[in-house]
Amino acid sequence: MITEEPTVAAVRAARAVRVGLGRLRRRLRENHDRAELTASQTGVLSRLDREGPATASALAAAEGVRPQSVAMSIQVLEERGFVARTPDPDDGRRQIVSVTPAGRDLLESSRAAGEGWLAGVLSERLTEQECAVLVEAMTLLERVTDR
Repeated sequence: MITEEPTVAAVRAARAVRVGLGRLRRRLRENHDRAELTASQTGVLSRLDREGPATASALAAAEGVRPQSVAMSIQVLEERGFVARTPDPDDGRRQIVSVTPAGRDLLESSRAAGEGWLAGVLSERLTEQECAVLVEAMTLLERVTDR
């Protein structure tokens, strides 16, 4: 919980980060989302890849969305072969969702393509020193987002 009013510098930084990351995200999606997944579908697939198999309700809680939204994302991902569902061994009424090899391949190729594109643009438009500053800035953002 934030108890103090943000400084003028913090407000400017927050806007710059929001705008800059939003633009970067859109460019990455434009150029490298080969499967044309929605942000929600990509989020579910990425979380499953990072954290392992989960139930739809656990995914909904982790993503901060309604279970119905996650169920729709899972359905699309399953239809496209990116996730699979298996019965929960502890509760036959629930299902465990996991990433398939095709889903993992999609994530890996998308990440590699995005990083390749971004590395090329950074090399083309920034100096080595500016790239180092960018790495430092990302370290600060990690500190902000750590829980």
